[in-house]
Amino acid sequence: LDFSGKPLMALLLQYQDGASVPLEVEGITPDKVRDQSLAEIEQLPVFHGNEPGTLADFFQVTGDPTDETIVWSGNLSGVHWIGAGMQHGAIKVEGDVGRHVGSEMAGGSIEVTGDASDWVGAEMQGGMIHVAGRAGHLIGSAYRGSPQGMVGGTIRIDGDVGNEIGHSIRRGLLIVGGNCGDLIGFNMLAGTICVFGESGIRHGAGMRRGTLAFLGSERPKLLPTFRYACRYQPDMLRLLLRRLVQLGMDIPGTLADSEFDLYHGDLIEGGRGEVLMPAGD
Repeated sequence: LDFSGKPLMALLLQYQDGASVPLEVEGITPDKVRDQSLAEIEQLPVFHGNEPGTLADFFQVTGDPTDETIVWSGNLSGVHWIGAGMQHGAIKVEGDVGRHVGSEMAGGSIEVTGDASDWVGAEMQGGMIHVAGRAGHLIGSAYRGSPQGMVGGTIRIDGDVGNEIGHSIRRGLLIVGGNCGDLIGFNMLAGTICVFGESGIRHGAGMRRGTLAFLGSERPKLLPTFRYACRYQPDMLRLLLRRLVQLGMDIPGTLADSEFDLYHGDLIEGGRGEVLMPAGD
């Protein structure tokens, strides 16, 4: 690492524009630029609103792409599709970022040191996304009209998120350290969603399989199409918490030995989904 904490062998992209017009950089991923020269990378196409341009029109391009690492820096809150479709490699976003981070990615890792907007990891296939701040709506979800959302990989959001996270998720692990909005796991097909903060309403609506785990002190109100099953200490949860510790999360030591209430639903869709929440009175 150099004195700024950046990898010495990395492609460094410094945003030079603070304009409010959205900038789309889809397709600029570590695996696609590793064999290109800096001059070739500077000419990669981007869209500034509805106007085509090149990467060099908006970014200072330096460094070395050969180790499949990209560091994006600057005011990136209006820059969208960073890491979309990446197959392998590593991306670090220094600060806030716009929509569609890691959309449809199949492998590799993305780290965002600030906040992210909507559609983080939408229809993700594999890999790891870690947002240290907040994120928006529809994390790990299906795009409108698509049959399924994320089908693999891990998404970790340390802060709060919005509505409809895990919409139509089929596989994978989605973790939220903060609070959530409404409709967690809407039309959930399978997979695991863990929430450590407070949440809104109508979670698991249309859920077919999978697990929603509410790991904080709050017990969200469930839809009437969920039925109480039992109170127990899930072995699965101990393994899951061990995995979260490996990811660097600060997990209370007593949580693995706590009792949880298990609910099945959504009964309209067969009732094979699981909802875990802290044991109530």
